[in-house]
Amino acid sequence: MKVVVADAVAEVTLDRPDRLNALTFEIYRDLAAWFRAPPPEARAVVLTGAGRGFCSGGDVEDIIGRLMGADAPALTAFTRMTVDLVRAMRNCPLPVVAAINGVAAGAGAILAMASDIRIAAPEGKIAFLFNKVGLSGADMGACHLLPRIVGLGRATEILMLGDALSPDDAVRFGLYNRVVPADRLMEEARAVARRLASGPRFATAMTKEMLNRELDVSLDTALEMEAQAQTLCMLHPDFAEAHQAWKEKRSPRWG
Repeated sequence: MKVVVADAVAEVTLDRPDRLNALTFEIYRDLAAWFRAPPPEARAVVLTGAGRGFCSGGDVEDIIGRLMGADAPALTAFTRMTVDLVRAMRNCPLPVVAAINGVAAGAGAILAMASDIRIAAPEGKIAFLFNKVGLSGADMGACHLLPRIVGLGRATEILMLGDALSPDDAVRFGLYNRVVPADRLMEEARAVARRLASGPRFATAMTKEMLNRELDVSLDTALEMEAQAQTLCMLHPDFAEAHQAWKEKRSPRWG
């Protein structure tokens, strides 16, 4: 993978265009390690793929071939490594914008799903293919996250049938935030990421954390969690800076 940081945005590019950016054991580990410790100068992330694909999933030769005949402990070690990537992405305090330039299939669909905002080109089909290859749709958090994005009924259809969704259908289902012409995709994704990067870092990270933590709690618990989260934000210097900027009729200078 390639990483470039500019204007506080880290652009992470999966860089195996000849394999439609299929994931290997090494790439899984490298991505998870990167999301656990992004560079301190980064305040937002754009995740995309080189060439004509976003990510076609696990590499058939490097991963699937090596897993054939493996025993249960080895298979579980592999699946735990894959879910560690989703955990790292969701726990990363930086907002992640997926720029889906081409097919996102299998684990590639998961990378898109685990991002915070998804922007696609017209070529950006997405397919959760697991059932079609004899695997459960419950892969890398799909049965937890996808119903919360598109609803239980849509998620059931998507994960059980494994059919590819067009970008327009993905927008209609709420999986993609928007579709833009291919020649504007990176411009749009970078603009969204720069806007996020220019905002209050602490408050944005807190919003992401609360979206994660409130998925499975009662309303009363969520309300208490939000009361405490907002208290922490009010104690942060950014809150005072926003008030001072309002009084001085200028843009805030976030920490």
